[in-house]
Amino acid sequence: MKKFFLLLILCILTLPVFADSIELSKQATAFYSDNNFNKTLELLLQINDAERTAQDWLLLGNLYDEKGEKDNAIFMYQKAIVVDKKFYKAYYNLANIFLEDERYNIAIENYKDALKYNKTNPYLFYNLACAYIKIGEIKKAKSALTQAILLKNDVPEFHYNLAYVYKSLNKPKLAQTYLDNYNKIIETF
Repeated sequence: MKKFFLLLILCILTLPVFADSIELSKQATAFYSDNNFNKTLELLLQINDAERTAQDWLLLGNLYDEKGEKDNAIFMYQKAIVVDKKFYKAYYNLANIFLEDERYNIAIENYKDALKYNKTNPYLFYNLACAYIKIGEIKKAKSALTQAILLKNDVPEFHYNLAYVYKSLNKPKLAQTYLDNYNKIIETF
């Protein structure tokens, strides 16, 4: 019985701390949305590591990535994944860093991991295609670009890259079709 009351008291005492973390997280997200990155960082750093959400870790990763501190950003994105294995945004942001650093195979693996948890984001497919193009996997790039266009057909880069892919596959008519699509889309902007 003593153990129960001790546990109950401990839970009651830690509840305000957890509530404070939730409030800090909400405030940090709001400041991040307003591009107030210094205040975002200040608030996120007030949250105990064990109480940070995957979103908190993601925001920290984004902040470090913006500062050019890629190693810290990678660490933060990996922490987000530890907190929530299904948090596709962390995989996506990791993949983008690896793509930018020309670490294409690691980028591809992270894009694939992101796609396990979100198959409706066309930019996941587009960036995956870009990584495939970089390593010469043109047929896989074609498949990913086709999926990106099925999800969002008004992005000119999707069509331009698919035109490039079809040209690489020696299919000039299809390449021209997607190049025409690209030109029509950019005319409307």
